[in-house]
Amino acid sequence: MDKQLRKRVSLTNPDHFFGLGFGTGLIPLMPGTFGSLAAIPLLLAMSFLPFWGYIAVTFACTLIGLRFCQKTSDALGLHDHGAIVWDEIAGMMFVFIAVPINPITLVIGFILFRFFDILKPWPIRVFDRKIHGGLGIMLDDIVAGAMACLCLHLMVYMQWLVL
Repeated sequence: MDKQLRKRVSLTNPDHFFGLGFGTGLIPLMPGTFGSLAAIPLLLAMSFLPFWGYIAVTFACTLIGLRFCQKTSDALGLHDHGAIVWDEIAGMMFVFIAVPINPITLVIGFILFRFFDILKPWPIRVFDRKIHGGLGIMLDDIVAGAMACLCLHLMVYMQWLVL
């Protein structure tokens, strides 16, 4: 992120701090990947929650993420700037819905999520191009997370992935 854009956001502003994924979005190389990695400690903590608790936290983080992403986008003056990575964090939460979290599922889920988030196959690409604002920033990553979750469940069901 160049210096002029960096002046528009502040990590002391809670919306920016979370919108920038605890600051990981400011890493100049692959901020989306680092934002996705920032989700792992949260996922590990959430793994101790019952299913309904995991769902509640995931949806709460998604709803409040609409604000984080919108406010950070407004401050930067750009829609879905690469430094905004809260959407990756929320997307990673969707990957692990009803999936036991362990080192194997974390690695495979992370790879699947990054695959869908980077390539943006249909319908992800449609959401990315057609919906703007905080919802648009969040929605393509939520769908990427859901698609990665579906693949992860399929791998477990087909016993390609032994847990």
